[in-house]
Amino acid sequence: MDPILVGKGVSSPDSGDVHLLPKYGNRHGLVAGATGTGKTVTLMTLAEGFSKIGVPVFLADVKGDVAGLAMAGTPNEKIDARIKELGVTGFSHAPNPVVFWDLWGQKGHPVRTTVSEMGPLLLSRVLELNDTQSGVLDIVFKLADDRGLLLLDLKDLRALLGLIADERKDISTSYGLVSTQSIGAIQRALLQIEQQGGDAFFGEPALDLNDLMRTTTDGKGVLNILAADQLILKPRLYSSFLLWLLSELFERLPEVGDLDKPKLVFVFDEAHLLFDDAPPALQQRVEQVVRIIRSKGVGVYFCSQFPDDVPDAILGQLGNRFQHALRAFTPRDQKAVRTAAETFVPNPAIADLPQTISSLGVGEALVSTLQDKGIPMPVEKTLVVPPGCRLGAITDAERTQVRATSPVGGKYDQAVDRESAAEMLAKKADAATVAADAPPAKTADQSAEEDSGIGQTVKDALFGTKRRQGMIETMAKQTARTVGSQVGRQILRGVLGGIFGGRR
Repeated sequence: MDPILVGKGVSSPDSGDVHLLPKYGNRHGLVAGATGTGKTVTLMTLAEGFSKIGVPVFLADVKGDVAGLAMAGTPNEKIDARIKELGVTGFSHAPNPVVFWDLWGQKGHPVRTTVSEMGPLLLSRVLELNDTQSGVLDIVFKLADDRGLLLLDLKDLRALLGLIADERKDISTSYGLVSTQSIGAIQRALLQIEQQGGDAFFGEPALDLNDLMRTTTDGKGVLNILAADQLILKPRLYSSFLLWLLSELFERLPEVGDLDKPKLVFVFDEAHLLFDDAPPALQQRVEQVVRIIRSKGVGVYFCSQFPDDVPDAILGQLGNRFQHALRAFTPRDQKAVRTAAETFVPNPAIADLPQTISSLGVGEALVSTLQDKGIPMPVEKTLVVPPGCRLGAITDAERTQVRATSPVGGKYDQAVDRESAAEMLAKKADAATVAADAPPAKTADQSAEEDSGIGQTVKDALFGTKRRQGMIETMAKQTARTVGSQVGRQILRGVLGGIFGGRR
């Protein structure tokens, strides 16, 4: 398999072409350098090279110019001069197969995931929760699992928080203490995310990773470009999304060992955002993923201004290095230059690496890639070969044209809202309300009594019960008293009359 041409070495007269071997494309890499030194062009050259050998690539478009990969370049005096200087044969201006993605669905197909797939750790980072609030979020996920409630979108998460607030005492006993203050803080964080449009990211249809690993009928790898010009303004959401995507690849792809070429190359632009204020558990997760995902056929390439934006534990895993110019204007810059120089295998033809890094021109880079047996080559000052695509942004009409021919547009452009936790809890609440308004249910004995109720009532009225006299008994006693009274009076009158009459 042909290697990927990066450029031509110029450290010495004996320097030749500099290549990246496909076999070691999954050993990860770093593209670093100050703004305006050519990092983006190098990324595009690498992406185009991977596409030509059938490797799909996923990369974020932070400034809008990476989208130029979808269009053929135009003849340019500077580019023509660079191609002639490098002696590149077979160079042509040509477009690449591209699929555009966008979290909000405006500049590409919507990218969605479910709340459950995001998980409590990354979601806590997106919502910027503290440890106590993150613990409550853990309880939310556990409760949803125990009660069989689907967490698909932010409505479902809100519904679960409402349920926990209603049953807070019982849930605190079973799962751990839950305070109303923590629930309120999470609700406010959700409101903030919704106002920023982040709720569009959660839902269905969720992204199928296989759609990021497509190739064309002629064997080229599809370049998946995420529109990130607005997303980068929300650093937590941007970094958490890319980390989630990387984690999903890590968890779902099978082990394949070392292949002739990667199955996918993942480019993380503005890499420092991933590690800024990252909790130790999250940084440990990134280190684990980067270290092991190589065996699943995925190469990860970080792009940032300074090499020390990436933690040392991860920096040591990056075998392919592309260092553009760093201007040592401040103590921070000077330290970064020294750090960058120390990470390269020395080249006798380059006497002063820090000075060389500071004096590199636009389109020049210090390059070291893994060669035979995985041994890094001595650092080489390299003129980077330009890509054959457009070096610049594309128009809205061109973007629309690319989207119209996309193989996945019909799958993701229309959102789906199926029954999940919010709907299930709403139905349960409605059923409880109806039951509360309805009269009490009657037992079988009560129903039987109602069936013979009239006859029993008449019987009780006539003959009475154990605790109450009936009409017949009452009338009989009344009659007896009446009769007795009349007879008694007659006897009394007769006796008295006899006595008084005898006296006369």
